[in-house]
Amino acid sequence: MFALKKEVIGSNQFISMMVLFELGTALVVPIGLESGHAVWLSILLALPGGILLYLIYTDLYSQFPEMIISGYTQKILGKYIGWPLSLLFLPVLMYNGSRNLREAGDLLISASYDKTPIFIINGIMVAAVIYILYMGIEVFARTAEIYFWIIMIMGVISVGVVIIAGLPDLHNLFPIHLREWPEAFRSAYPSIWIFPYGELVCFTTILPLFAHKKNAKKAGIFAICLSAFLLSATHAIEMAVLGLDIYSRTTYPMFTTITLVNVANFIQRLDALVILTLIIDVFFKMTVYCYAAVAIAADLFKIKDVRRIVPPVVVVVLFSSFVSAENYPSHMNDGKVFLKYILPVMCAWIPIFLFIVHQIRRKFGWYK
Repeated sequence: MFALKKEVIGSNQFISMMVLFELGTALVVPIGLESGHAVWLSILLALPGGILLYLIYTDLYSQFPEMIISGYTQKILGKYIGWPLSLLFLPVLMYNGSRNLREAGDLLISASYDKTPIFIINGIMVAAVIYILYMGIEVFARTAEIYFWIIMIMGVISVGVVIIAGLPDLHNLFPIHLREWPEAFRSAYPSIWIFPYGELVCFTTILPLFAHKKNAKKAGIFAICLSAFLLSATHAIEMAVLGLDIYSRTTYPMFTTITLVNVANFIQRLDALVILTLIIDVFFKMTVYCYAAVAIAADLFKIKDVRRIVPPVVVVVLFSSFVSAENYPSHMNDGKVFLKYILPVMCAWIPIFLFIVHQIRRKFGWYK
């Protein structure tokens, strides 16, 4: 199996990685539009389901602590079923990583770099991903620990100036009528349940590196809850400032919100904070996706030197980011189909199926 024990990740580093991963593009793009102005509530409603999924991931990890998801998929289902099933994770992980890269590139172009080709913008970020993966996941985790606090500080500054400017209107958030609760729940499941909570399936390739195995559940649940609070608060502020109509029509609600800030004609033009936040979050999220794809490929094809396959995987992600869709509306439409039909299978139903089959085989002693 793919050797993962050379590097070790601490609890704080693990939490930082997971929070930055969860925020990703979910912090900037509109999500849960089916729930109307109760999108912040849908994020919280999806939280228990996200925690349950993570508990399934950690249970499988505790049963097979030396293996990543491709390893114990073959162990549970057998090589002839488990190997091709594990192979399906590769295009899904790389495509989803490319979607995050595309969204970051489009925001940078629309905000400041309209004369720069998207290939150049995305290429620069991809070069950073290749470099950090060459350095190793442990270095990446230490970097995440630093940037976690940078994101928190920028978040506090952004929220503070929005409130000081008097932009939020709580009438855009409340009241939540009884008939709106089912809509909020339908938005939470499966849409927000899978994006961003279900995407934590990537961390099945990182869990074996965790230094404190007994704390894996606690650290992960804490990170998920913190991410949920940050996402819910951010989208609540965006909704309170923009209102449902503008929130649902704008491409990047967070960017639109921060451009409205004007405190005494002195504090304004803070859109750089949003751009920097997106760049940081997308970098960490895309790197985790690429690492997961590299780890699974190395495990399936028995590649000892993992760094050999880093460039091919990341280059595929780069080219997929601008050839998968002609324009941003097409990109978003493709994402809806991907989120509805593909991601739930890979992020939720396959791990749940593995969990059930493993419990049955263990109960009846069907392992050799």
